[in-house]
Amino acid sequence: MCYNVSMQRVPVGERLPTLEDVARVAGVSRATVSRVINGIRNVDPQLHEVVWDAVGRTGYVPNRMARSLVTRRTGTVALVVSDSESHDDDPFMSRFFADPYFGRVVGGLMSVLRQAGVQLALQIVGSDDGRRRLVGDLRNGQADGVIVLSLPAVDALPRMLTEGGVPAVMIGRPAEPVPINYVDLANETGATIAAEHLLGRGCRRIGMISGPADVPASHDRISGFRRSTAKHGHGWVPIVAGNFTQESGEAAMRSLLAESPDLDGVFVANDLMAVGALLALRDAGRRVPEDVAIVGFDDSSAAVSAAPPLTTVRHPLEDMAAEAARLLLARIEDPEMRASSVIYEPTLVLRKSA
Repeated sequence: MCYNVSMQRVPVGERLPTLEDVARVAGVSRATVSRVINGIRNVDPQLHEVVWDAVGRTGYVPNRMARSLVTRRTGTVALVVSDSESHDDDPFMSRFFADPYFGRVVGGLMSVLRQAGVQLALQIVGSDDGRRRLVGDLRNGQADGVIVLSLPAVDALPRMLTEGGVPAVMIGRPAEPVPINYVDLANETGATIAAEHLLGRGCRRIGMISGPADVPASHDRISGFRRSTAKHGHGWVPIVAGNFTQESGEAAMRSLLAESPDLDGVFVANDLMAVGALLALRDAGRRVPEDVAIVGFDDSSAAVSAAPPLTTVRHPLEDMAAEAARLLLARIEDPEMRASSVIYEPTLVLRKSA
């Protein structure tokens, strides 16, 4: 990732800048510069800032090979997207780059990793063989640890990582009990917030567009929505599953309208599907929110650019990813650290769709 350095570059002649040049500009010893660049602990945080400022001003580029010899680390962590299908025909995984979810995760990770001088590599695996190769590569030192985004309902990767002794943190709760660090959202609470808002604004015939029911986050959102509507006397609500894409949201909305043409409120389990739902409602001549109120989930860029802009449940992905990065760096430093979890609370963001 490229970024601009605003300070004036300090000239060092025709030669490449050295640790001594950085130390001179920073006003500290060469040993202090070495400790900061190599990520060795017990260095004053203020010195970190001074040294990295001097690195930028001199243009010094750390020798990663030498750094690895000192720390026995690569200075790289991997963001691993574990999917249920191979992407050999789509090596850049167009869905990954098209979905705002993934961009927000990368942004949150980099906000922490960049300051720590750690690089981020992307790895996508879509088969059991690919997962086995990945764990083997990681155990052989390809990266210092991994952040895992697990997409399938059944995924062996989290257990393979823990059994292989690979430092790992998941974004999202693992589908089965595994002693792994993870960061998650209180998804049931988020769905309850959405249901309460629709019912509170007077909706009486409500439905839901969910994600795949066997994915933990989707299961929790369905459970929260059903529990909340049941408390208000709705013993049954129509639910149609999508797969978190805009196209699936559009198809699911058409199915809901065919099943329950008198719908006046819909909770959609992510913003991309909600955008598709808006298109289907527009084609059906239904106004939003006058005829059908829509509440999305995520508070992504898709919610802001939708027409009308989406009322949505905020999923603080950037904060969650940043916390996942901090957990991973701590786990790399302390291999004996016990598995822990951090759960974030969702909030409702009011816009025009409900």
